[in-house]
Amino acid sequence: MKITTAENRTAWDKFVTSHPEANFLQSWDFYEFYQSRGNEIVRRIALDDKGNIVAAYAGVVEYAKRGRHLAIAGGPILDWNDQKLVKTVFKDIAIIGKEQRCVFVRVRPQLKLSDRSIKLFRDFGLKKAPMYLSVEHAGILDLTKPEEEIMVGMRQRLRRALRKAAKNNITVEKSTDPKDIHTFYEIQLQTAKRHDFFAFSEDFLTKQFAAFAPHGEAVLYTAKYDGEILAQNFMIFYGNEASYHYGVSSELGTKLSGAPLLHMEAMRDARERGIKRYNFWGIVDENDVKHRFYGVSTFKRGFGVTELKYLPAHDLILDKIKYQKTKLIETARRKIRHV
Repeated sequence: MKITTAENRTAWDKFVTSHPEANFLQSWDFYEFYQSRGNEIVRRIALDDKGNIVAAYAGVVEYAKRGRHLAIAGGPILDWNDQKLVKTVFKDIAIIGKEQRCVFVRVRPQLKLSDRSIKLFRDFGLKKAPMYLSVEHAGILDLTKPEEEIMVGMRQRLRRALRKAAKNNITVEKSTDPKDIHTFYEIQLQTAKRHDFFAFSEDFLTKQFAAFAPHGEAVLYTAKYDGEILAQNFMIFYGNEASYHYGVSSELGTKLSGAPLLHMEAMRDARERGIKRYNFWGIVDENDVKHRFYGVSTFKRGFGVTELKYLPAHDLILDKIKYQKTKLIETARRKIRHV
């Protein structure tokens, strides 16, 4: 078996999307975005003796004060039942992490949380991370269901919101132009202030959208009433999944309920692309009423989602002494942020 740096976008995406569990977190374009921001990235593939890709992982080097590390979200992509392959890939991950002068490598794979997945990572020497890496608890909707069945599974409040949107003649516009992210950014600042969350920079949002849009993977959905923006969704379509990446709403939008309409339109588009899964991403436990994302989680659950818990982020520790600083800082930060 040979492990080498990936050079071919088409071959990479073909392999990654052949795995039903994969999503944009391991897409080629996601790491084009990181490069556009000046980050160092790695893309590695394992080849069998016939030159076929049998495993892949992409990661970004994070220059954090708490410890320089390699972050691998949504990967590696491989057959987790092949112990020899898994061992070989993790050995390569450790080598690359050391070459990048990292204190640790943080991995959050596309594995469901189970006793088996926990044991698998423990047996390979990884420790549960003190901080998350990407979403660990998601709301998933099965798009193989007809729209009528999805409507029936929704909470009554959401069905009323959709009827209200139709009555008010709320329209939906779509864009793949990165310049339109400017308005999204401005509304995001308002949304962040209302709901007390961290707002991404305009450069961050624009470059991310610009990385996906040329290949039709990113679409900005906008709900309007009399020409005024009510809500916007930044959607990513990749492989088997449509991802509700970011969403914002104006104060008028919270009153006229434009957001549900955007999701229904994105679901229709996803079906036309042959996509079978709609990922609302982060939700918190129903009894975690004090969590700052409890309200938005209630909204997402209203669509009748199936809850999916991924194996939490685990760390492959490369420098035990320096890692102690990381553990102390991140444990304190998680408590302060209530995440």
